[in-house]
Amino acid sequence: MDFSEALMYLKIGKRITRLNWNGKGQYIELASNISYKNSNNEIINADHETMGNQAIVFNGSSGIQVGWLASQADILSDDWVLIN
Repeated sequence: MDFSEALMYLKIGKRITRLNWNGKGQYIELASNISYKNSNNEIINADHETMGNQAIVFNGSSGIQVGWLASQADILSDDWVLIN
């Protein structure tokens, strides 16, 4: 599927991946309840006016990256698939 279709699945809670990503088992999913601890040791709820409290998370071979951004190759590729 293309990225626009993959994004629709992401928004309803599905995990998606690209067949041509280098690492095995890598995928993205939508996370909610995002928060962080600041330098004053305070927990901050990362709520955004237009997108709420959620972010795309990349689960890769080196760990989890919150706030993943698609590259042009990701956006233009047609090799997106659902993970069961």
